[in-house]
Amino acid sequence: MTKVILLVEDNRDDEELTLIAFRESRIVNDVVVVRDGEEALDYLFGVGAHAGRDVSIHPAVVLLDLNLPKVSGLEVLSRIRENEDTRRIPVVILTSSKEQEDVISSYNRGANSYVRKPVDFAQFLDAAHHLGLYWLVLNEPPD
Repeated sequence: MTKVILLVEDNRDDEELTLIAFRESRIVNDVVVVRDGEEALDYLFGVGAHAGRDVSIHPAVVLLDLNLPKVSGLEVLSRIRENEDTRRIPVVILTSSKEQEDVISSYNRGANSYVRKPVDFAQFLDAAHHLGLYWLVLNEPPD
């Protein structure tokens, strides 16, 4: 079974750049894109628009923007970590925020990694390649 990446991104340009970068890096995993924090929680917990989804199948990694409509990325992260069934899902904060407070808050709430989105496409491609290689190939998640 292919490992799924959950991309939580409200900016369509950043979404498209991420998907292009994955393709260019030959990351062939399915990418589920949700555009706000509420939809991310619906997907993870199998409710709302994602009611009936098999929630026992977790994403291999969640790439989570912080500045999201409806429910903030930090709140999504907190809800993921508070739930026994989702607390071990790797969550990478992928954001343009350079605020040290966001970095600290993300790690305090259980982020596995904090990555700033590079402005330059070549750097973005390199970052996506390394994210994919690490979280989808090298990382050994618990069963």
